[in-house]
Amino acid sequence: MPRLSPRGRCRISSRPPSYAGHMATQTSDLLAAAAPRTVDVVRGVADDQLDLPTPCRDYVVRDLLNHLFEVVVNFQDLAQKRQVEWAEKPDHLDDGWRDRFPVETDRLVAAWSDPSTLEGVSPGMGLPQTVIGGMALLDLIVHGWDLAVATGQPYRRPGSGLRAGPHGVRADR
Repeated sequence: MPRLSPRGRCRISSRPPSYAGHMATQTSDLLAAAAPRTVDVVRGVADDQLDLPTPCRDYVVRDLLNHLFEVVVNFQDLAQKRQVEWAEKPDHLDDGWRDRFPVETDRLVAAWSDPSTLEGVSPGMGLPQTVIGGMALLDLIVHGWDLAVATGQPYRRPGSGLRAGPHGVRADR
């Protein structure tokens, strides 16, 4: 049965089918709307582009991809209010990394779907959980764009699925 908004209108989820069955939060809705753009870019990175510079001065494409993997994996744990280790820098770009990134991104969205993930303060980072979820979203969007620029790919701007407004970004419904 569709849920009713406070004004009595039906709310239809814009979530892709892979997220069906999960509860939803504004954070998970935003991540679900942003994820396909970055996933498309990550899948489009060719092996011969891994050493190209990026708009992030300290990163080449390989470094930025590894950072983005760290973000989608570590922020799953941060959603559950678990400590993460940022100092470890594993190389995520082994066999099958292009196929693993969408799986980990799906897990990121699912991790932030439970409303309890937005309650309280992150024990590891000392910031409100809502801020932590926003950091994951920011990294996903900004670094997706960075990778697109570095590799000459288009980056679909958030015109469909996300809307910017005076109080931040929200998902279209």
